[in-house]
Amino acid sequence: MERFRMVFQYFQSNTESVANGICAVLTLASVKMYTIFDFNCPCLPKYNVLYGMGVMFIPPVVLFFVGIIVNKHSVMMLEEWTRPTGKRKKNPAIIKFMFTNLIQRAMIAPVVWILVTLLDGKCFICAFSVSVDPIRFNGLPNMTGWDITRVLAKVPCKEDIIFQNNTSRKAVSRYLLCWSQALGWSILLFLIMLGVVARCLKPCFNHTAFLQTRYWSNYTDLEQKLFDETCSTHAREFARKCVIQFFESMHEEMCQGMILPLDEEDDHLHGITSRKQVNELLQAWYRSKPDLDVTKIAQRQYSRARVRVTGEGDQNEVRQAFTQNGHSPHTDV
Repeated sequence: MERFRMVFQYFQSNTESVANGICAVLTLASVKMYTIFDFNCPCLPKYNVLYGMGVMFIPPVVLFFVGIIVNKHSVMMLEEWTRPTGKRKKNPAIIKFMFTNLIQRAMIAPVVWILVTLLDGKCFICAFSVSVDPIRFNGLPNMTGWDITRVLAKVPCKEDIIFQNNTSRKAVSRYLLCWSQALGWSILLFLIMLGVVARCLKPCFNHTAFLQTRYWSNYTDLEQKLFDETCSTHAREFARKCVIQFFESMHEEMCQGMILPLDEEDDHLHGITSRKQVNELLQAWYRSKPDLDVTKIAQRQYSRARVRVTGEGDQNEVRQAFTQNGHSPHTDV
């Protein structure tokens, strides 16, 4: 139970961990769905290929789009792509980074489904049983043309009366199963080798640009999260003051019984005190993201500190404090 709680906390730590958790859940779900799926080949020449290929490739397409929908990076990428430029220019590298991560995670569950179906072999046998050469197998009925095609289409149906006392069906099934598993293991080996090559070649590329892109991608996620948290705090404080104002306008006895005194803590409204101002604030945030420069805040904090101090010793303390915090105040104090 403790390990499960630690894993759950890890998946909740940040957006990337949540995306990894969703990817893992979809992958396990794809394997579970295939194990409980009741595969019944129609054993008809015109429908075997459609049914077998449909089971092999249609669920992966569904899983791919589900992986895109549930991944938060898709929403972040679209918002970054469609937002007005405003004070902050768009960075194509960030959009490309988000798109790459989105596609990589969305492809895992579909690839796992395809590999499981190939290693199991039922879909492959159903789809390609009519494509084998009957001359290679002894014991098949001596037929030609459409008749032998109908017989081969019934290979996946072992209970069919045509193969009750005939061992050729098992030979055809084993032959197709070997091809299916060989194809599945080949794809898995190719993906592993591709991952190894990508890992080995990664240091050869510009690692600085990758770190910068990853940093600003994480910044975009955290900025939106902090904006939502700040909006929630502002909305809570705004609602609290509106409720208090409503009760203050009621009878004095009700006010004495229900109204709590106002807190002396810092005001979370930041001067935004009406519905019109709130709407204008949200519109300004969408149309003009703030510039990525916080030097004005540091200068404002230093200016306030300059007003408070009166002696040279106190000014030196202010300089030392701001220097330790990473700021560089002017030397004209």
